[in-house]
Amino acid sequence: MPLQYKRIMLKLSGEALMGDDAFGINTSVLEFVAAEVKEIVRMGVEPGLVIGAGNIFRGVAGASKGMDRTTADNMGMLATVMNSLAMQDALERMDVITRVMSAIPMQSVCEPYIRRRATRHLEKGRVVIFAAGTGNPYFTTDSAGVLRALEIDADIIIKATKVDGVYDKDPVREPDAIKYDHLTYSEVLGRGLTVMDAAGIALAMDDDKPIMVLNMNVPGNIRKAVCGEMVGTLISSRKSPNIPR
Repeated sequence: MPLQYKRIMLKLSGEALMGDDAFGINTSVLEFVAAEVKEIVRMGVEPGLVIGAGNIFRGVAGASKGMDRTTADNMGMLATVMNSLAMQDALERMDVITRVMSAIPMQSVCEPYIRRRATRHLEKGRVVIFAAGTGNPYFTTDSAGVLRALEIDADIIIKATKVDGVYDKDPVREPDAIKYDHLTYSEVLGRGLTVMDAAGIALAMDDDKPIMVLNMNVPGNIRKAVCGEMVGTLISSRKSPNIPR
């Protein structure tokens, strides 16, 4: 099947890397994701990755317990570097050339983020993992993923989660939850759907950058998405008549 999207931004939550563990990085999940990324690289896709840090430390959670928000967010950004290095190792053990680029300079472990250099890596067939968020507190890795997607001119943002799309309510707790096949940015914001933080959605809307939300635990889902198959929920500016009301 031909590619629909050549350059993508794959946004992974830190919690997704835990698998069934209570904390940290599950190596089986890491290897599974690496194999999925390797498959799309083989197809000619140029993937950038942004990984959250909820499996190690979440800045908002630290701030909610009295920690200074800037300090907590800085700790969260450093945790994303740990996840990025782990993913780089998993990919390179599968012979996928990978570069980690950090918004916080730390040259001894990864490259500093430079947009033109990142684009060049992608053009050369290397996977680029964007670590440390935007380098600024008060911004989530969702916003960082959208920002980097815009900067590298990705064709689509794929948010890989533990569920198979966007629902009107929590499908885990509410068995009658309705899944959306398509949403507009305005509908996501207006309905308060917790797909991605509002800043990230608004940023994507300004540039009309489509977002696909899918289940990362289903083998082949990412491959299907880059080929244009509907395997989750698509968020874009286009109005769909099939959205449940």
